[in-house]
Amino acid sequence: MILTILKKDLQLFFSDKKGVLLTFLLPIVLISLFTFAFGGMGGSSSKSKPIELLLADLDQTTASKNIIARLDTLASLHLVSTEITKGEELIKKGKAVGILIFEKGFQKAINSGGQLPMELKYDAAREIEMGMIQSVLMQELMSNIGETRMNTYLDNNFSGLSKQMKSKIVTDINTGNTTKNTMELKMTAMVKEDIKKGNIGLIQAVAGTAIMMLLFSITTIGGGLLDEKEAGTLKRLLYAPVKPTDILFAKMGTALVLSILQLVVMLIFAWLAFGLLIFKDIPSLVILVLSIAFAVSSFGIFLVAVAKTRQQLQGLSTIIILLMSAIGGSMIPLFVMPAIMQKIAVVSLNYWGIQGFFDIFWRNLPLIDILPKIGVLLVIGLVMTLISIRLFKKNMLKLG
Repeated sequence: MILTILKKDLQLFFSDKKGVLLTFLLPIVLISLFTFAFGGMGGSSSKSKPIELLLADLDQTTASKNIIARLDTLASLHLVSTEITKGEELIKKGKAVGILIFEKGFQKAINSGGQLPMELKYDAAREIEMGMIQSVLMQELMSNIGETRMNTYLDNNFSGLSKQMKSKIVTDINTGNTTKNTMELKMTAMVKEDIKKGNIGLIQAVAGTAIMMLLFSITTIGGGLLDEKEAGTLKRLLYAPVKPTDILFAKMGTALVLSILQLVVMLIFAWLAFGLLIFKDIPSLVILVLSIAFAVSSFGIFLVAVAKTRQQLQGLSTIIILLMSAIGGSMIPLFVMPAIMQKIAVVSLNYWGIQGFFDIFWRNLPLIDILPKIGVLLVIGLVMTLISIRLFKKNMLKLG
């Protein structure tokens, strides 16, 4: 009897081809995604893309140029020369990790053995990347500057030595102690936490979780349309003087209102429970919330227009939303992902919403700088709406 029931249940399970596909495909997709996100693709031999670091050489001497040339040969770093003002602006807007500055007097400090005038300005929101950069920089700078100083000393005091002898002396003498005393790289956080700014982890948690859960909630709300279809209610509505687009817009309006309410509730909770400063830029926050709600509600209606049944909607929405959330930064902060994943993230609705929240709560950017992200969210919502209208009309014609 047990075997008979077991056989029947297995037959029922495997008869649902889409259910079987989702059961086995979803874990495979997620495993592949997270493996790729954490840099595990291709085994240990895979090469990661170098981290881009801005550079400003104010000294413009032989010593500074030689050190920069050596740093530029490192596989883990890609140096981009720029002006300090422009570099600082890029850091504040989240478009650069940091900028390494060689101040005037670098050559003199090399020759005299004094404190080196160097500074590394960075965005505290990207501390993992900065930690990697700092480790590489310190190791390479100590080695190169120590060698440069020793060569300068030998040239000034023992000019008759051959190049081979100088090279041997530099190699044999441990310059670590003399270099460490004057090799403290000044670190300055351009964008950092303070009493007027939210905690970086809190912003990530609130923004990432809010958008991901909003997507799931709206999909559930939109699924009510499919329930009406299966119950025959939708077909009866078509006999009434109601346009198919009116039905769709009504559902979308419901999703939009509930999306706004859900986002507002989550933000107020984060303010009351964790101290998120939600009142620092009310106009920008209101516009961003409305844009996210529009994009999310449009996406939910799009999924409903694509799916034929509630079961299809659940499977399709689960895969798409999890993928978008993982790629877009809801599950994994973007700054811990490889460079290729950070570029792919722009296809996700989550990415634009999360970055908008960071611009308001972390970077303190004015509305004019947040408008491009808001514009992308509005375009996503508009495109999804237009596609949904076409698909919904097509489905309603079949139903009628």
